[in-house]
Amino acid sequence: MSPEIIKKVVEAALMASGQPLNVDKLLSLFAEGDTKPERSAIKDALKEIDADCHDRGIELREVASGWRYQVKEDFAPWVARLWDERPQRYTRALLETLALIAYKQPITRGEIEDVRGVSVSSSIIKTLTERDWIKVVGHRDVPGKPAMYGTTKQFLDYFNLKSLDDMPSLAELRDYDKLNEELDLKLPDEFIEGLKQEEAEVENDGDVAEAAEPEVVDDDESDDVKDAEDDFDEEDIEAVDEDMSEEESVPQDKAS
Repeated sequence: MSPEIIKKVVEAALMASGQPLNVDKLLSLFAEGDTKPERSAIKDALKEIDADCHDRGIELREVASGWRYQVKEDFAPWVARLWDERPQRYTRALLETLALIAYKQPITRGEIEDVRGVSVSSSIIKTLTERDWIKVVGHRDVPGKPAMYGTTKQFLDYFNLKSLDDMPSLAELRDYDKLNEELDLKLPDEFIEGLKQEEAEVENDGDVAEAAEPEVVDDDESDDVKDAEDDFDEEDIEAVDEDMSEEESVPQDKAS
């Protein structure tokens, strides 16, 4: 089979597929009687297709699951107008949880809570699992056998990553608001409301705890108070007693 035909078959398959295709999947498209090409021929075709996309609005991108066509990032703002629905934003708590799983995997729910300092909502784990971004990869060999979480190929595909080594450094993930805009993520309304309520409760608990803390008096203030007490001598006390006696005698005079 000629390289030209192989290239056109690969290009058509990538255009028709709704998911990434790896080399093995592309090879399976050729029946035994079609003079099945070598793996190197498929890879050469992919390279040529990638070069053809250089001056186009789409690109051929390799992710964890294989190769796919996608819109170039520069043209995403225009293409996004095809969808009227405004995407929901994920909360900071969910993004922090996802980042911890991605960078610290395998990790348990308790270990995530130790790092974040607050409990992890069940809706967060449920959302990440339903999006097929995380999965249980084992159980920690400690009492209770807590589940350990790790990321999936779908997670890598969504974020245009070929492997975990392609992830950005942690320093680049500190601006969560900007990250939300770049990810253009969608979340069901019920989860959004639940996560917002959870964060509000955590903040309120923190405010109550701060208000309940006793006021700490500085040593300097204590010294000032002590000096003021020392200056208030016995003569001042006698003067206050005389003033109080005169005030008490006024009603008696009026009564007489």
